[in-house]
Amino acid sequence: MAMHVLIVEDDPALRETISDYFGSKGWQITEAANGEDALEKVTKASFQLILLDVMLPKLNGFAVCRRIRERSDVPVIFITARVMEEDELNGYSLGADDYVTKPFSLPVLYAKSMSLMSRVRGEAPFQSLRRGDLEADFRKRQILAQGATLPLAPREYEMLLFFMENPNRVFSREQLLIRFWGYDFEGNERVVDNHIKMLRKAMERSKCSIRTFRKSGYCLEVTE
Repeated sequence: MAMHVLIVEDDPALRETISDYFGSKGWQITEAANGEDALEKVTKASFQLILLDVMLPKLNGFAVCRRIRERSDVPVIFITARVMEEDELNGYSLGADDYVTKPFSLPVLYAKSMSLMSRVRGEAPFQSLRRGDLEADFRKRQILAQGATLPLAPREYEMLLFFMENPNRVFSREQLLIRFWGYDFEGNERVVDNHIKMLRKAMERSKCSIRTFRKSGYCLEVTE
């Protein structure tokens, strides 16, 4: 049976993006655009995970989390643009399990979600992912090629992990920009090209490669 996630976010574009990503991983999706709607959904269905924006209309995320904890211990990850320490501590005191700060990458959000689900369910954490001669070690946040650790900055690690999760699938510059730099990024799409260039340099020893599809984007070609 598919795991069921409630995504509570008032930005429709971001809500759709998160929904599409988790849906592509096989999750059942329910969406809510405000706090009152979220609480109504919680009373009508059972969820394995709630992704909860803090700044919501009608009822903010803190109030929603407090009400959820009165009836359920379902894992809750706050999604927030606010980074004040007192807000974070307040969230934890109300029963939140983790925080993700906007802008964030979807692979990081998903990795946090899976790690949290593993802890809650008492399972061994999902430790690694293999594609060809590439191996991602989630615990160490490293990617290896033929046993050697690739020299990746945090952003390149997140991008390569995303490509490994979606091998042989083409992503446009715009898609990559939104996923890794967020909707409010003020730069241009050339930043994607620069990071792809650094990724390719780091992957020189790997048989896998990031291929350019003209006017379409990039994809990871996996070679065994």
